[in-house]
Amino acid sequence: MSAEGLERQTRNYLSNNVPQIQQHGGNFEVRDIDESEGTATVAIGGACSGCGIAPMTMKAIERRLPESVDGLEAVEVVRSGGPRAAVMPSKTDDMEEMDEYEDYSPPF
Repeated sequence: MSAEGLERQTRNYLSNNVPQIQQHGGNFEVRDIDESEGTATVAIGGACSGCGIAPMTMKAIERRLPESVDGLEAVEVVRSGGPRAAVMPSKTDDMEEMDEYEDYSPPF
């Protein structure tokens, strides 16, 4: 599949299966698609940046997106920079390391 097709399917998955990102004032962007490697980089920001469950959402997207989009083998979710940068980056970094978030299974 082409990079454009993978990007479109990735955007569709996030819009349709993780609507709370946008419903709660967050945003996402597909930053990079490598069709030969089957990888994608997705950035989330806005209200997601300061959200307490953002690290769990990031991990869930990294696990579920490759299962749902043919041609994707791996996904990296990062925090947006610039005007969409994290409100609480040090807190979010700490949360990413907490064991409590390893098995979180959000309803998407």
